[in-house]
Amino acid sequence: MKYLIDTHIFLWSLFSPEKISKHVTTVIKESGNRIFVSTITFWEISLKFSLNKLALEGITSDELPEFANKMNFELLSLRAEDAASFYHLPRITHKDPFDRMLIWQAIREKMVLISKDSKIAAYQGFGLKILPLSQVLCIIYLPWF
Repeated sequence: MKYLIDTHIFLWSLFSPEKISKHVTTVIKESGNRIFVSTITFWEISLKFSLNKLALEGITSDELPEFANKMNFELLSLRAEDAASFYHLPRITHKDPFDRMLIWQAIREKMVLISKDSKIAAYQGFGLKILPLSQVLCIIYLPWF
């Protein structure tokens, strides 16, 4: 199966794997699955890094494609056809252009999108396949004091 991980899942894979559920970890490690990181993710991270809105724990965004390769993630380039046809994806619940392009790539490439973003579920009616949010997040229950 082919999976596209969004920016949060990619960053958590690198810096905070404990935030990823056991189910997603299993999906990522399953030898028969192909896990993709989009060039859109690298663009988003680089932009936020350059604006000092994102810290990368001692590395720069230049190094991220190499880390993706070391983790056996495949790189998904933005095809001209996907960029040119992006206008077909309606702006029903999601306005973030990075997330919307990841949604569009997942639809066009027939991939399952793994994301923590609950807004993406609204795009299932347009052909998006997702892992249910309950399978993505690692929920920690803290006792009330």
